[in-house]
Amino acid sequence: MKKKQDTLIVNAGRNPDANFGIVNPPVYHASTILYSTLDAVRTRKQPFTYGRRGTPTSAALQEAIAELEGGYRTLLTPSGLSAVTTALLAHLKSGDHLLITDSVYEPSRQFCERVLRRYGIDVEYYDPCIGSGIGALIKPNTAVVFAESPGSVTFEVQDIPAIAEVTHKSGAILMLDNTWASPLYFKPFDHGVDISIQAVTKYLCGHSDVMMGAITTTEASWRETIANHGALGLCAAPDDIYLVLRGIRTLAVRMERHMKTGLMLAEWLAGRPEVARVIHPALPNHAGNAIWRRDFTGASGLFAIELNPASEAALAAMLDGLELFGMGYSWGGFESLIIPQDPTRIRTVTKWEAAGPMLRLHAGLEDPADLTADLEAGFERLRACNQ
Repeated sequence: MKKKQDTLIVNAGRNPDANFGIVNPPVYHASTILYSTLDAVRTRKQPFTYGRRGTPTSAALQEAIAELEGGYRTLLTPSGLSAVTTALLAHLKSGDHLLITDSVYEPSRQFCERVLRRYGIDVEYYDPCIGSGIGALIKPNTAVVFAESPGSVTFEVQDIPAIAEVTHKSGAILMLDNTWASPLYFKPFDHGVDISIQAVTKYLCGHSDVMMGAITTTEASWRETIANHGALGLCAAPDDIYLVLRGIRTLAVRMERHMKTGLMLAEWLAGRPEVARVIHPALPNHAGNAIWRRDFTGASGLFAIELNPASEAALAAMLDGLELFGMGYSWGGFESLIIPQDPTRIRTVTKWEAAGPMLRLHAGLEDPADLTADLEAGFERLRACNQ
């Protein structure tokens, strides 16, 4: 029976019949795994061979993520950034050309600049809104096109099907950081992606207490990806995997609440005199809204606002006194967050202009009325200090 998405979220990666009827997969702590015969040692014809290469615990989560994303198979890594770096290293070599969106997650950019360039890889950034125009940038040695949609700071929505078509015609592969939407609201492989990356740290875990990444691939991209993953010696901790398996079961209900609260806050903020603009892909005035409506089935709770000009003291007065919005990096947990952002320092081919400070918000699971009251009080402090 082909299961609907909410049913998959609850059941993917679970096999109670294989675990004495126990609902959740057991947590295996393993390094050494024994072989019953010499033939098994020689051929490695058994499901698990060494703890670093996987256990029934990691297999359960990998199966669940692959099913949710609609890919062939999934690998786990110790962080979202390590998922990005592992996938890139698996499909790039010295002399290759990489096209990567200018809106990419800053640590991914740092990896390109500090590591890939040092090993002779030609890194070129492109306008995230380029769409099929990316064909003009593709070279004979272009091996990978890397997208992030929406961008996790400036929220440009990329035309993934158009980019995929051009990428595949050139013989390159398309990678996507799909963390913002999660596998719930964007199905990467239905839109032409070859490798989808998740910072499992965010929505799949959902509780701000795990560092983990996931790489899901097509069958064609699997062999090189798993070979590089093994060569780098990567694995995720069993107790962290257990926490993500637990968190993923509530993904649908959490994401619905994040989306509703995020949109409510975005619409409320759009009417505030202190706010110059709200940057949320699901709002009609967002430049990428038409693509978002075409390709996505929902929105997460992460978006940004640009304030009207305000002094540093006024901004501090607003943020330091907030009770429910914590100031912290990351997102995707149950709690609401707010953090200043400055995209101007990390853009190289597109120019970001803003008259006032930019704030990135994550809408958590608190009561929306309490969240607006917290922001209202913050704006009062900002106005009092900015006069």
